[in-house]
Amino acid sequence: MLKVKRVLISVSDKKGLTAFAQGLRALGAEIISTGGTARLLNEAGIPAREVSSSTGFPEILDGRVKTLHPKIHGGLLALRENKEHMAQIAQHQIELIDMVVVNLYPFESVIKKKNVSLEEAVENIDIGGPAMLRSAAKNFRSVAVICNPERYPEVLKELQNNSGLLSDAVLFRLALEAFEHTAGYDRVISGFLQQRGAAKEFSAFPARLDLQFSKVQDLRYGENPHQQAAFYKDAAQAAGMANIRQVGGKELSFNNILDLNAALDFVKDFERPAAVIIKHSNPTGVAEDQSLAGAYRNAWRCDPVAAFGGIIGLNRGVDTATAKLILKSGFMECVIAPGFEGAALKMLAEKKNLRLIELDFARVADGGFDFKRVYGGLLLQQRDDRGLKETDLKIVTRKKPTRKQVEAMLFGWKVVRAVKSNAIVLVKDHRTVGIGCGQTSRVGSARTAIQQAGKNVKGAVLVSDAFIPKTDNVRLAARAGVAAIIQTGGSVADAEVIKAADKAGMVMVMTGVRHFRH
Repeated sequence: MLKVKRVLISVSDKKGLTAFAQGLRALGAEIISTGGTARLLNEAGIPAREVSSSTGFPEILDGRVKTLHPKIHGGLLALRENKEHMAQIAQHQIELIDMVVVNLYPFESVIKKKNVSLEEAVENIDIGGPAMLRSAAKNFRSVAVICNPERYPEVLKELQNNSGLLSDAVLFRLALEAFEHTAGYDRVISGFLQQRGAAKEFSAFPARLDLQFSKVQDLRYGENPHQQAAFYKDAAQAAGMANIRQVGGKELSFNNILDLNAALDFVKDFERPAAVIIKHSNPTGVAEDQSLAGAYRNAWRCDPVAAFGGIIGLNRGVDTATAKLILKSGFMECVIAPGFEGAALKMLAEKKNLRLIELDFARVADGGFDFKRVYGGLLLQQRDDRGLKETDLKIVTRKKPTRKQVEAMLFGWKVVRAVKSNAIVLVKDHRTVGIGCGQTSRVGSARTAIQQAGKNVKGAVLVSDAFIPKTDNVRLAARAGVAAIIQTGGSVADAEVIKAADKAGMVMVMTGVRHFRH
């Protein structure tokens, strides 16, 4: 147990500090502090001595050096049970410090500013703060260390309930949090410097990869009931799935979150109202329209059977017309959208098992890295956010695409980027009519998409996520009534494939871009 008699406070984030400091003073603790923190406490009527009164040395170098002093770190690191340590403490007139309350310069928030300079970022690298946290955490049996303002109420309550004492278990947990905090702080700094260096002479991929994630919540289970699971937030990302807000329905599962993320990936980049229905991270249908209700109707029509129990992604606020269609669709798991109109939310909330999720799509940033875990390692790549413009299309057949076909191709290319390979998508106008995904052969995916499309295959555009390797794909599409094909190109069989398309009177366009997705 630790009796808290002297506290050093030096914080950048002053949230909740005065109430905590008042509680410490009421328990008889003496407070020493630095610069702006000391002024804040004294102005609030809470006596706090300047650190310089303990060190006998003023703050220098514009505040860069104020707590980096033997009398501070001696007071933190001295082993109370060690007679030699305590003799040196007395010899050098060092005041023992029982608690450190420190949070660090806001480096992470500073680097999120638009066009932040390297100089401003570097000036917000804290030196004394991490040093004090580490010293106190190393000596956790004799020093309490608090780096998180959220801990103030529980620590104060523990002190009040135990006559100013803190238990060994609490001291250990606080020390662990301090080391996690300083480790994360250093990772953010090195990541920022690596990013700045990548624009000049260094590789975009760091020699050492340090990732920091903080737990958002435990989940009921993972992909299957026998697997435990939890959801973590990327500390380096200000926006994303960790910022979803649930406004209706039961608790989210591991698979729900995966499918919600897939739904977001499909619809977030469409300019017009768009909708997708997801099953096992693949779409059962995708569409865009002048209205959100029209987009949802067309997405659902692509495969109503597979849509059962799906995850709905919408890139506009949900209105009553769309809500009515969702309610007619049978059982669905989730809806994710930028928002819900009041009446629509009330209608959908009547389905107690339908999870309703809000997320600001505009704050979900593209770019960054994609990670894939393997045994004993990690694969790292840039995200596949490569777009396609009409000027990128290379027409390779005698027959040229119509304006409607070009629009269908551009729509379909946005869709196929996020479909599991081998991927074939059949498109009419701005809606999918057949989707073949995750097959071991491209012709297998084509058969699946054609079968799903039924009579809608007539006049459709076939979109392939990679090059078409054999003429059998073209012949199959032609027999079904497909009018045009857009594919990557680059196969050794390109000449034969183009010849087969010309023979069938089809349009073929190549992009030079592949969108494999494993």
